[in-house]
Amino acid sequence: MLKFILPLLLFIVLAVFLALGLNLHPSEIPSPLIDKPAPVFSAPKLQSPEEKLSPADLKGKVWLFNVWASWCASCRLEHPILNQLAKQKAVIIIGLNYKDEPIAAKGWLAQLGNPYDVSIMDQDGRIGIDWGVYGVPETFVVDKHGVIRYKHTGPVTAEDVPQIFLPLIAKLQAEN
Repeated sequence: MLKFILPLLLFIVLAVFLALGLNLHPSEIPSPLIDKPAPVFSAPKLQSPEEKLSPADLKGKVWLFNVWASWCASCRLEHPILNQLAKQKAVIIIGLNYKDEPIAAKGWLAQLGNPYDVSIMDQDGRIGIDWGVYGVPETFVVDKHGVIRYKHTGPVTAEDVPQIFLPLIAKLQAEN
């Protein structure tokens, strides 16, 4: 009898874990960086590689940090949303071109529009690793003090902008 009960119990336990896993939302992956200073980097700008950008250049400003790549299908889905957000001029949008070829990235932006105030290159993925990037796209909101206040995993949707991003940005803009 025990030889039938043990496999049945094991099956029930696995079924419970599967059911719990199916209810998880990958866009809600917690980040250990929330409420901590943004990781430091100094990276070449995509459009002018002789110039570099670092978080210190953005002190005193609220900014969005969007991790993207020309090879990323989900990035293509969110790109029109970012273009619309950029037109609102509600926030500085910094792009992190992740593990991509500069020529492909420039062509992608030329074809689909460029929502970024500045896009920097991360060809080896080290900046992405420091920021805890699981995959592209991911978007972070950074406050005036250089502290990460929000992380969005996956493509930003049209609903996310008015429901999540704009209220948070407005709140952070109003803070000292």
